[in-house]
Amino acid sequence: MKKLYNIFIIILLTIVFLPDSGTAQNTIELTLDRAVEIAMENSYRIKQLKLGIERSRLWLKAERAGLKSKVYMHLTAPEFEAMSDYKWNSNLNKDVIVRQNTQLWQANLSIRQPVILFGYPTNGYFSLNNRVYRYDQIDGIRDINYYNRLFLKYEQPFFRPNRLKNDIEEAELSLERRELQYVDDQVDLIDDIADDYYDLYQYSFYNFIYQNQVKNLERAEEIANCQAKDGDESMDCIQIRVELTNAREKLAQNKSDMRLELMRFKQRLRLEPSDSLIVQPIIKIPHIQVDLEQAINYGLELRPRMRLLEISEREREIDLVNVKGWNSFRMNLEMTYGLEKQDPSYENLWTDNYDNSYSVALTAYVPLWDWGQRQARIQAQKITIEKTRLYMEETRNRIRSEIKNAVQNLEEYQRRATNMKENMEMSKKITEMSLNQYEDGEIDLQDLLQNITRQRETENNFLEAYLGYRQSLLNLMVDTYYDYEENTKLLDKYRNTSTSNVAWKN
Repeated sequence: MKKLYNIFIIILLTIVFLPDSGTAQNTIELTLDRAVEIAMENSYRIKQLKLGIERSRLWLKAERAGLKSKVYMHLTAPEFEAMSDYKWNSNLNKDVIVRQNTQLWQANLSIRQPVILFGYPTNGYFSLNNRVYRYDQIDGIRDINYYNRLFLKYEQPFFRPNRLKNDIEEAELSLERRELQYVDDQVDLIDDIADDYYDLYQYSFYNFIYQNQVKNLERAEEIANCQAKDGDESMDCIQIRVELTNAREKLAQNKSDMRLELMRFKQRLRLEPSDSLIVQPIIKIPHIQVDLEQAINYGLELRPRMRLLEISEREREIDLVNVKGWNSFRMNLEMTYGLEKQDPSYENLWTDNYDNSYSVALTAYVPLWDWGQRQARIQAQKITIEKTRLYMEETRNRIRSEIKNAVQNLEEYQRRATNMKENMEMSKKITEMSLNQYEDGEIDLQDLLQNITRQRETENNFLEAYLGYRQSLLNLMVDTYYDYEENTKLLDKYRNTSTSNVAWKN
């Protein structure tokens, strides 16, 4: 019995302390593209922008639905009035107080369609209407009367802003703005993530540099046969030990700094603390040939900033049209034509003998004097448009200047990185040759240590030039919205994958 109890306890402890598969460590080999991908998947800002795009699409759908027929009904069921009011009595030539007791039951059914000519909304409406009501007057006896009217109605305003067209255009501009901001924020996120990633890359490459230094010094220690000496060590061994200890300390300190930076980066990417990130110091120096004029054209045509300013300009122009329509001369034409009938019997409403009915009304609003209020509003809106256009011109010049500097920096750092890579390979060979010469007794320790130090400095210089090259290439991509490594436009690469009816300016 005791044996079975012990077995039970062992099984229970095994279950309790069994590792949870849900918190298992994930190993991620981190590159810049992979870091950006993770950041976009977990970014709250990107998720908010996606929701904003979907909301703008629904608003545009709602505005475009206004171009289609609309069916609605108004009901009065019922309206009771039992009250006194004064009325004009033509027989007495004076107002008299009359008590009325009435009941009204009414239904108005309408099918309303905007008038569109050749795909252009005219701001007018054409409707088919049916009005039916029962009107009861109670004055001792109940007098019941039914009324039915079926008619066509045409409404057309003149000299007024086309509200239907403007609302649809503003909804389209709003959707395009959201989609451009979506791409713009993704590129900003790439720029931010790249700064943190290249910090990690720098730590990783420093590990590579210090490891090379430690390896070379350990080789020198082995050549000097310092481990085999039991008594007093030679001056060479002491110097090698000092240099080796310093190099190992720098390597340990760099690993510690990198570990802290990895923890911050995992928090930035919203990863689990148990996840393991690996950053390999991979070197890629593709030869990028940039045509300056083409790069400037990319920056002006592809960069969302310019298109967003154009959208703002167009929105201000629409506002100007609306401002001009405020308190201005306008006319409204309303025409109806149909059939009507009234009868004490509801059944007789649907028989023959309808009477023709029609109406024509042309109304006009003529402003006479407003102390210059309307003109002041118009001038203020024109100044707003002029400010937007001046800012657009300033932005164009700034983009040209930024791209020129970015191209010059890229060419300079590309040349430096290529040259320093060759120097780094040569310094490795020189160090290897110096180790062999030291082993053969052809050079002293000072010359060897000097070559080892020179290799470390050369690798540091290469790292500085290489990171400058990668950063300049990134800056050129952000300024032009063109990925020169993959030969693709960022608008095509990072635009929202869902379909859109708004044409992009490419």
